[in-house]
Amino acid sequence: MRSVLGLILVVLGATFYLYWLSTYLPPLSRQVRIENESAEQGDNAGENQEVFRTVEYRLKFPSDLNELKEMAELLQFYRQEHTSYVLLLFCSAYLYKQAFAIPGSSFLNILAGALFGPWEGLPLACVLTTVGASLCYLLSQAFGKQHIVRLFPEKVAMFQNKVEDNRHSLLFFLLFLRFFPMSPNWFLNMTAPIVNIPITLFALSIFIGLMPYNFICVQTGSMLSELSSLDELLSWATLLQLLAMAVCALLPGALIRHYSHSRLKLDTGPEKNGDVSAERKTK
Repeated sequence: MRSVLGLILVVLGATFYLYWLSTYLPPLSRQVRIENESAEQGDNAGENQEVFRTVEYRLKFPSDLNELKEMAELLQFYRQEHTSYVLLLFCSAYLYKQAFAIPGSSFLNILAGALFGPWEGLPLACVLTTVGASLCYLLSQAFGKQHIVRLFPEKVAMFQNKVEDNRHSLLFFLLFLRFFPMSPNWFLNMTAPIVNIPITLFALSIFIGLMPYNFICVQTGSMLSELSSLDELLSWATLLQLLAMAVCALLPGALIRHYSHSRLKLDTGPEKNGDVSAERKTK
């Protein structure tokens, strides 16, 4: 009960901080140009007229690509005068999602590319992914061990066995799990302290193992922010950039998969269990 109460207090504190930070600046008002096609009396009757109206925007987590694009435009406009605030708000929102295993971090990776570009967005996304996952690790270690074991006993036991089998090359095994996850990332983050994975190896595997994924998301966000029409999406330059992204993302996974068969013990089927039982009976 104490662990649940402690976790609730941490979540409430982090939520209050993020809410306070998001409302620190007043809502942003922008002048949006629209066309007025209504006929009016006078010399300009029947002609299109430009009309400006004020639209207020409020900060929120994007849930689809349209909201993501609006949020990117909003923060880019904000960033012109409040660079430090936008960076602090983005980092806080990213860590909040990662620490509490809330889905949707891919949208924030894309937003990092749209806001900061590929050269700044990629290192930022990798660092925030690592720090956020490490916070999830620490929260699980402090408050969630017994609850995770109680909710997922079979998965935790299987993960424990695999970690022990590959203890001699644990970093390589963790990298394999990030490239070819047998379980969702949030489950690996919360279970890692339960199966005695050191936080240093855990953080290093996050930083390296999720770099290809972060690279694709950040590059996508950078490309989307630079496109002014759908026709540009089919240009040779864009297609070559997408091809380079695919190669960069697939190459580390291919190398990990090539060497995993000789270095890792990944068999979990009944055949292996049967062999072990047979060996025990013959002894």
